[in-house]
Amino acid sequence: MSDLHLHPAVAAAFPAARIAVLTARGVRGTTGPWPATEAALARLEAELADGSWRPADEHDPRIAAWHAAYRAFGTNPRRVRPSADALGRRLAKQGALPRINPAVDSYNAVSVRHALPAGAFDLAAVDGRIEIRFADGTEEFTPLGEPDTVEHPKPGEVVYTDAAGVLTRHWNHRDAHRTRVTERATDVLFVLEAMDGAELAEPAEELIALLAPHSEQAAVRYLG
Repeated sequence: MSDLHLHPAVAAAFPAARIAVLTARGVRGTTGPWPATEAALARLEAELADGSWRPADEHDPRIAAWHAAYRAFGTNPRRVRPSADALGRRLAKQGALPRINPAVDSYNAVSVRHALPAGAFDLAAVDGRIEIRFADGTEEFTPLGEPDTVEHPKPGEVVYTDAAGVLTRHWNHRDAHRTRVTERATDVLFVLEAMDGAELAEPAEELIALLAPHSEQAAVRYLG
């Protein structure tokens, strides 16, 4: 399993945080269709269209818990939204989710269905262990899609880091360009996150079910 840790100071500050860490190795066919993933996305979009389901918004306790956490570490969650909130708002507005590649689409489907922030890292680009900790302000972050940009998280902001820098800002708002999951990724670490103490076994198993047919090995462990 990949080495991912929740710093004790973050765990103490956010005792209701729960994280499922899923590792998929030997991922195959990220440029071709994954039928189960396509079906999961199509179901979400169809249910939204017929009015039988809507993505959770900031009034939902699962999203509200993340808004409270963001405010606690100094981020305005209405300007810089938790990833599940931002993705759900996009789906509600546009009626469809973006298609990136099957691995990313898989965690997006689970994220929106369960109102859980989700993300992934290409393990070939990760340097050493990953830690979720408070930033000290000296770290560097290059945002996804902006390879020539360098940002410095604010002191006290919760970030994912490895030995080379920051992998996500504002806990789960935005991923780094370096560790983005592309069609070339073969070993990928996925995370599903809850801030309300919720059990993550069901959504984790849903994601495993989407990944397993296209991976040599897929496993999960839990933090928090």
